[in-house]
Amino acid sequence: MNKERRKRLNEIAVRTDAIIEKLASVSEDLQQIQAEEQDYYDMMPEPFQNGIKGLNAQAAIDALQDAIDNLDTMSSELDEFLQNIDAASM
Repeated sequence: MNKERRKRLNEIAVRTDAIIEKLASVSEDLQQIQAEEQDYYDMMPEPFQNGIKGLNAQAAIDALQDAIDNLDTMSSELDEFLQNIDAASM
């Protein structure tokens, strides 16, 4: 691989690293919101936990966990992508 193509691959890797950092930041924000929602749910009296408010809170907690898991998967896929870019630039 010539120097110019290596340079372009390096630029792609840098941009991808920035995306991974943003995904990590978003994941942290989602985890904070999820923890707050979990605290809200945990502080509810048991009858409310079993009612509409509790069910809605639990659904939000579960949906946030799914979103966090999706971000983790994307980050892992991007890490693998970077490994392939690195291998290609040898």
